[in-house]
Amino acid sequence: MTIIRRLFILSWFLILLAGCAPAPNNSNTTVSTQPSPSPGVSPSPTSSPTSTDTASVHITLPLLDALLTDEKFVARVKQNLKLTDQQMEELKRVSSSDVARLRETNAEDLDDNGTDAPTRAEQQLRTTLGDEKARALTTLANEYWSKGDTSEASGDTLQMSKVPNAVPTDTRVVVNIPAFRMDLFQDGSLVKSYKIGIGYPEFPLPQGLRKAQQIIFNPTWTPPDSPWVAKMKNVTAGEKVEAGDKNNPLGPIKIPIGLPSLIHGGKSPARIGKFASHGCVGLTTPQMKDFAVQLARASNTEQVAEKMATYLEDKEKTQTVKLKQTVPVELRYETIVVEDGKLHIYKDVYAQDTNTEENLRRVLEANGVKLEDLSEQQRTEILDALNTMSTHPTATASPSASPEKKTAKAKKAAKPSNEIVIDLGTVAQKGYPAPVNLSRS
Repeated sequence: MTIIRRLFILSWFLILLAGCAPAPNNSNTTVSTQPSPSPGVSPSPTSSPTSTDTASVHITLPLLDALLTDEKFVARVKQNLKLTDQQMEELKRVSSSDVARLRETNAEDLDDNGTDAPTRAEQQLRTTLGDEKARALTTLANEYWSKGDTSEASGDTLQMSKVPNAVPTDTRVVVNIPAFRMDLFQDGSLVKSYKIGIGYPEFPLPQGLRKAQQIIFNPTWTPPDSPWVAKMKNVTAGEKVEAGDKNNPLGPIKIPIGLPSLIHGGKSPARIGKFASHGCVGLTTPQMKDFAVQLARASNTEQVAEKMATYLEDKEKTQTVKLKQTVPVELRYETIVVEDGKLHIYKDVYAQDTNTEENLRRVLEANGVKLEDLSEQQRTEILDALNTMSTHPTATASPSASPEKKTAKAKKAAKPSNEIVIDLGTVAQKGYPAPVNLSRS
């Protein structure tokens, strides 16, 4: 690889690294009306005592580096943990060093990378802060990354679905991270599905309930004050990068869903269905244009489709359309899904150890099926699939397998795969809906 090509790759990596850091809203024009919760919005069914509104996110050092550029998060850390200036500087040093390591090794070129990042972060934080404060910082970072800044919460009563594979009864967006899938529901009906790019393991997509309130056309981008920004050419921390600029990674449309995340375009079709972002939902530009129109219709926001071409024509003019009603955005992490009579088992992309028999039983029972209701062949096939899709696969495929089959299955478990689908036959004729009008690029 030539020196020039390597420098180009490193520069592009830096642009990607900053791509999902939401910028302040410096919109030139605002249209439509102030968003408000819809009287018809109701939470999806909730009953599972094992689920929480804030799912566990495995904190990584690059993720912490991103959070440490947020003044509100830094203030909260100082207040709650009583850290010294020396400790804060050491946190910034070790987190930015890990970002530099990623940049130097071009680690994000790999589609199966970073599963050891949480362990590395845990060890480093314990060394820097000690066990007690390391645990406290991890809890605080997890809450902030999952919920975003809640200081300006509107007091609405929107809720996260807690039943596995819950089908919304209202208008909302559902993102299932390991399925690389985003669905838009309107009044309980699935109207459009999208294949998406998700956050790299080092920058995992948050899990929890967010909300969409506006669509921003021709968004500007303000680079954060971080060491890696200082090394970027033609980019300065705190100085706005205009919409349409080649150094602006957000694409022509973004939808904020609460710090630190966005739904935005600008992704290459080659990254859809793969790791593609830094804590954001990534779409191609054509997908993003379509989603903006569909979201506007679902939220009863008028004239977005008719005016989109006009909004995008002047690339230097940022315009914000406020949705007529707030749309909840669920960021789920479900690796086991009953869908239209079939069982989908997805790869545990963020190493959450979710492909277990316990979770399998919970999902099946939520869909009116017990594991014992299935045939022996189905049970064996399902347990083998869980093993294959697990972060820590067992040495054998199933208790009844012969030594030859055990060896074959163990080798299969090491082979990268994103999804295994098993037909449940007439046992399960329901579940989460299959994709509707699926957009792949």
